[in-house]
Amino acid sequence: MPPKPTKVLSYLILCYVMVFVFANWFDGRLIAIGAVVSDAGTIIFPITFILANVITEVYGYKHTRRAIWLGFIFNLVFVLYAQVIIHFPSPSYAQAQNHVFDQMMQINGRIFIASIISYLCCEPLNAMIMARLKIICKGKKMALRFVSSTFIAAFFDSALFSSIAFFPMFNGQASKLLLLILSMWVIKVSIEILLLPCSLYLAKKLKKVEHLDQYDYGTNFSIIRWEVDYPSNNS
Repeated sequence: MPPKPTKVLSYLILCYVMVFVFANWFDGRLIAIGAVVSDAGTIIFPITFILANVITEVYGYKHTRRAIWLGFIFNLVFVLYAQVIIHFPSPSYAQAQNHVFDQMMQINGRIFIASIISYLCCEPLNAMIMARLKIICKGKKMALRFVSSTFIAAFFDSALFSSIAFFPMFNGQASKLLLLILSMWVIKVSIEILLLPCSLYLAKKLKKVEHLDQYDYGTNFSIIRWEVDYPSNNS
């Protein structure tokens, strides 16, 4: 039996991919808000957790896993294309302007690697926790499930990314690195909680619009898979 067509899923995946690409390119910019230090990507990155939670809650983990891979692929294409075009010669009248652009497009290899590792580890973790908690809670306590998955995944995301990307910047001062990790973690969880009414409303609304409430019974949670088929009665 072919899967039932969805009305909104493709738009959610598109938003997810774009938010990840944006966040990844702001990761290298550290910002200070009072005494709190974080990277600029942290402000927008929690939206990927929110979108992943909604997709998992309504459509199932398998669709979130595909969105994660699409985010990775498009970000990689963006990075590779940028590294090609900055080596093209500039016309004489645009050299100053292009130099600024080229500097912006130069990737910091450590930050890029940190972003990819933390993303491929923690985005699937967030979606898997969501899917498992939905089964354990029998579809109830949605708010608690949304916050719990982000609470856990955001900590590992912040720890992995900061440790790989910024450890040399702190010259081995573990206390400053720990403060950065905790700051990023608190920001991500706070944004999740702040936007929780919106994400809960969106999930409930989509269930009615799509006539769908997917459960991941028997799902293989390995990230190295692409299929999105569910048994027709698995909801």
